[in-house]
Amino acid sequence: MTTLTQERNVYIHRALSGGVGGIAGGVVFGAMMGAMGMLPMVAGLVGSSSAIVGFSTHIVISIIIGVGFGLTFGSLTHTYAQGTGWGVAYGALWWVLGPLVLMPLMMGAGLHLHLALTQPKLMSLIGHLLFGLVAGVVYVWYTHRQESSTSYTGNR
Repeated sequence: MTTLTQERNVYIHRALSGGVGGIAGGVVFGAMMGAMGMLPMVAGLVGSSSAIVGFSTHIVISIIIGVGFGLTFGSLTHTYAQGTGWGVAYGALWWVLGPLVLMPLMMGAGLHLHLALTQPKLMSLIGHLLFGLVAGVVYVWYTHRQESSTSYTGNR
């Protein structure tokens, strides 16, 4: 296998592992959002008010964010402690980017940075930290699972 092919396989593996982590984190965070009645608001991003559409939208976003985790932090994330640390940090970053910046801008509401310490935004912070923790740990688990079931060794 050529070096270019090996490098490509490393990035594909990191993206796939990140996507799996994103699904797991998204399901956990989505359940929390569902319990709090927040899924119709997420559905508003695609012009709906359905909780099912909101959950589906949330999962798609979670996969994309998970892939980003794998590609950004995959080379730094080999142990469960690293998965936890980088995952929580990534979740905090997405708390700022998501509900404080991108989502309100997409919905025409302007930045919500001034609302960061309100109860709804702090609950969102908890959800994003939980998403990151689960995504990071599942990223490591899935990476180890793939490495043990194949001859793949490019992540380390």
